[in-house]
Amino acid sequence: MPVRQVHLAAHFPGVNNTTVWSDPASGSQIDFASFVHLARTAERGKFDFFFLAEGLRLREMKGRIHDLDVAGRPESLTVLSALAAVTTRLGLAATVNSTFNEPYEVAGRLATLDHLSAGRAAWNVVTSYDAFTGENFRRGGFLAEADRYTRAAEFLQTARELWDSWSDDGGAEGEFAHSGRHFDIAGRFGTPRGPQGHPVIIQAGDSAEGREFAASDADVIFSRHGAPAAGRAFYADVKRRLPRYGRHPDELKIFPAVTYVLGDTEEDAAERAADIRRAQVGPETAIAYLEGVWGRDLSAYDPDGPLPDVEPDLDEGVSKGRAQFRGDRGETVRRWRTLAADRGLSIRELVIEATGRQTFVGTPRSVADRIDEFVQTGVADGFIFVPHLTPGGLDDLVDHVVPLLQEKGVFRSDYTGTTLRDHLGLGPPRGAVRRAHAEAVS
Repeated sequence: MPVRQVHLAAHFPGVNNTTVWSDPASGSQIDFASFVHLARTAERGKFDFFFLAEGLRLREMKGRIHDLDVAGRPESLTVLSALAAVTTRLGLAATVNSTFNEPYEVAGRLATLDHLSAGRAAWNVVTSYDAFTGENFRRGGFLAEADRYTRAAEFLQTARELWDSWSDDGGAEGEFAHSGRHFDIAGRFGTPRGPQGHPVIIQAGDSAEGREFAASDADVIFSRHGAPAAGRAFYADVKRRLPRYGRHPDELKIFPAVTYVLGDTEEDAAERAADIRRAQVGPETAIAYLEGVWGRDLSAYDPDGPLPDVEPDLDEGVSKGRAQFRGDRGETVRRWRTLAADRGLSIRELVIEATGRQTFVGTPRSVADRIDEFVQTGVADGFIFVPHLTPGGLDDLVDHVVPLLQEKGVFRSDYTGTTLRDHLGLGPPRGAVRRAHAEAVS
């Protein structure tokens, strides 16, 4: 069996408790210089792409702005357009919401980024279901949760039709007409096709609908399943869905979000990882996270004491805009009570255990070996690294782990192409394939 090549990507951390703000090396989350440093580090490491998440409303806890949100964070596509001028090969991926945007505008902005970057644009297609986010927009909370993926699928279909309205040679075409359940538009698209034809499409949904959407239309999945057993199960499930859409398994790359901690020895790395997790989940963060699950004000409880004996409020809740507190919170509470009882965990220890995501902890050699093992054994095609420090959190990975992956022959020593599709080993976009086939038989 041929050796599979590892893919790597970088995520600029944002609205979560990944960042250790108290570390002296922690820098700004909003200065452009921070984005430049992290992006250039990723490009120095020959990473596939640099990824920016984005929320459409600052989250709230008990009616106040959540402390871990970043106020003043610049808009993602604008940042990536600026980064296109200070990088040459690194892919540039932005989260853009399909619920509270319009296809014509988004398609034009992404095609523009693809032109500015000479073919390095990617779009992470996300949805919003909640009226809380919708309050920032004219349409409000009009969209039923069950409809969010139908709108997303039609949104992407419409964007593809807009991109395909121009010929590959940039001829003055652009005429389009789309009539569907969510969109009924016609006119001329003003932005010629980008160098990639279509930007690379990323999808991050984990529900059955999200997995099916990714199997039908995405090039990359941003997955939360980085542990071996869960990762292999997710990988196998999504890949088996591809043939029904006429797709080969290699046409969809799966990238779990992961972190890393390096040390001189395994013991040193484990000790550093434990210190980082305690810094990420301080007393206030532990209580806030528990409140989100319990749906109650728990500020009177000791974060180093036992779990509350009060039952959760499953009706209203105290958190708004935080996706991790959706779903069956009652089942989460029952599971957490069992875990805390079995392990003798305090509130803070439980939150650390339940929210941990340090996938790779060890020496540079052992981390490189595990990354390679995970790719070779079907856990993932690659990984999106989310550093705990901004902007220098990828420096050690690029300086000490990437060279070992290159030495093993499983990671590129230099870029061999110019576009993000080249880096990912993807063929032409699916819309372009369909159009070329239609032209061939006409």
